[in-house]
Parts: sequence; C-alpha cells; structure tokens
Amino acid sequence: MRPVIPYVTAALLFGLGVYGVLRRRNAVLVLMAVELMLNAVNLILVTADTTVRAALPHSGQVFALFVIVLAAAEIGVGLAIVLQLYRLRASVTVDDVPLTEAPAGVAADRGEGAK
Repeated sequence: MRPVIPYVTAALLFGLGVYGVLRRRNAVLVLMAVELMLNAVNLILVTADTTVRAALPHSGQVFALFVIVLAAAEIGVGLAIVLQLYRLRASVTVDDVPLTEAPAGVAADRGEGAK
C-alpha cells in the first residue's frame, strides 16, 4: 500500500481543523474542528501502524483507540461547558466570553456583587 494518500488526506484534514479552530467564532464549531484534528491523528496512527512494522504489533491501532476515548471525553466536557455558557450568556460565540470577570449571577450568588 502506498502511504502517501492517507498521509496527505490526514494533513488536509488536520489543516482544515486548525483553520476551523482559528477562524470560527461558534464554540460548537470549534469543538467540531478539534474532533476533525483528532480524526486526522487517528488516520496517521492507523496508516503508520499498517506501513511501518514496529516492535509492538498493532500499537498504532491501540493509540487510535485511546485517541477515540479522549475525543469522547473531550466532547462530553466541552458540550457541558458550552451548554452552561449558553445558559449564562444566551450565546455560544467565543468572542463574547470575558475571561477576566465572573458573570453577574455567579457574583451575586457568592455575595461579592453587593457590598
């Protein structure tokens, strides 16, 4: 098998994922772009496992399974964060998220807002 085609395909998928992470403003689309990058890594791992005979048999496929498990956990946590962001801000736009201050509802619950 010629490994050039899967490697080029994985590079294109990874590049498309990087473009999606850097360019998109919607948090759900950013998560989808990260999943696209992880799938490109899976393609590289499986292709390298089939073309390069390593000391450990099927090691690329095992690493690909670990990446799939990591992707599932990332989606679970990421979607929970996006849903909480939507509940607090009524928007999932990444540019509108202030990273330095707490939302008004959280500050009021802690007693920090009114002094």
